[in-house]
Amino acid sequence: MNPFITLKELKAKLDQKELSTKEVIRFYGDRIKKYQPKLNAFIEHFDDVQAPDIADKGPLAGIPIAIKDNICQKGRTNSAGSKILANYRAPYDATVVAHLKTAGAVSVGRSNMDEFGMGGSGEFSAYGPTKNPWNTDLVPGGSSSGSGAAVAAGLVPCALGTETGGSVRSPATFCNLTGLYPTYGLNSRYGLIAFTSSTDQVGLLTRTVYDNAMLLSVTAGKDERDATSLDVAKKDYTIGLDGTIPAGLKIGIIKDAVEAEGIDPEVRATFLQAVEQLKKLGATISYIDLPNLKYGIALYFIISRAEAASNLYRYDGSLYGARKMDATNLADMYLGTRDEGFGQEVKRRILVGNYVLSAGHKDAYYNKAQSIRAMLRAEFNEAFKAVDLLISPTAPMLPFAIGGLSQDPVAMYMADYFTTPNCIIGTPALAIPAGFSKNNLPIGFQFFGPRLSEALLYKVAHAFQESTDYHLKTPAGYE
Repeated sequence: MNPFITLKELKAKLDQKELSTKEVIRFYGDRIKKYQPKLNAFIEHFDDVQAPDIADKGPLAGIPIAIKDNICQKGRTNSAGSKILANYRAPYDATVVAHLKTAGAVSVGRSNMDEFGMGGSGEFSAYGPTKNPWNTDLVPGGSSSGSGAAVAAGLVPCALGTETGGSVRSPATFCNLTGLYPTYGLNSRYGLIAFTSSTDQVGLLTRTVYDNAMLLSVTAGKDERDATSLDVAKKDYTIGLDGTIPAGLKIGIIKDAVEAEGIDPEVRATFLQAVEQLKKLGATISYIDLPNLKYGIALYFIISRAEAASNLYRYDGSLYGARKMDATNLADMYLGTRDEGFGQEVKRRILVGNYVLSAGHKDAYYNKAQSIRAMLRAEFNEAFKAVDLLISPTAPMLPFAIGGLSQDPVAMYMADYFTTPNCIIGTPALAIPAGFSKNNLPIGFQFFGPRLSEALLYKVAHAFQESTDYHLKTPAGYE
């Protein structure tokens, strides 16, 4: 069996009885055991899972999937990559997990992640860094690092990640995958351990655009238990994926992104090569100026830290999770629990969040950021009156060395320069492979669309993939 088989191909083989669900689960389980020591893609591999009877299950019957460790799975530990929740067992399934189970998919483990989703590299997990399958000296991107590495190495055909400011698209780009940040509210957040509630979304990591559309067709849908869930009916996002783009399609290059200072020359050259391919497919290309884009990373920095400080306030040892057992008083328990339970990056973000929310600073930082957020949303909406989609590189840099930026937080945060703006305004973006560097490292680019434009994003990106072969290339050493 080909470990890099697509979700579409695997489903066909299962439907035609060329493979049994037990064979598939066993095959990927063996691969996880073999390559986990090399990649550290999983915090926990479930070797007790049972393969479903395909006759009694739904459209993903027998399909193994990795679930990021901040998405609740009933009866399983959910640590969010942190020591402070090392012994927390989820009492219920997240809605997206329930949808997958109903469709017959089988969770085979908890994928590694930056603690509470706070990191863009995969280095900030309490359970050790995840390695990039293309070069294990390099980061795989984060915070959905384990999900990205697992799919890239052929340990699972698909995975759930989460994204707050680039945490799905970053590993997609660094690992040569397709990654979707959906319209805010399209996937339910019920059962997702919160980082930044106003931008958190469950995202999807797959090998191809078609596979991604298959997965979203299962996970998306209205959820009464999530107040931010959109009242959108379930649909099949694979319909219309025929290798063509709509006639008269207009695509805007985000000028401020491709001309950004400090962008790697190979990233820029590869992106411009992708632009030429889109022209060949029939798209009309123009440059779009978004002056407020430069504030995207600052907005994300302020808003995400403020919401993180608020959301993580609950982890103090009094209700659930870890507790400092030798504390002599309540204050000592609070301080000791948080000091021992949280990693350095989480502490840094909580401190910044408390600062921007504090008396005398909230108006200067948080409230002003919310005002500029509205300006950025209006600017994107205006751009979508002129073009159907926007495009830019996904990351300004190539995958970097583990430890290379971990001591320079600002440089690390700038890796999300191109991915934070749409998260701030809640619009979808889809990252796909675009080529490789001279050292054979993956390079990706991304499509941005207006709210609920996932079908169009998929159609155009699928046409690009049908006309190129970048997404078919796999890392060496995982045959």
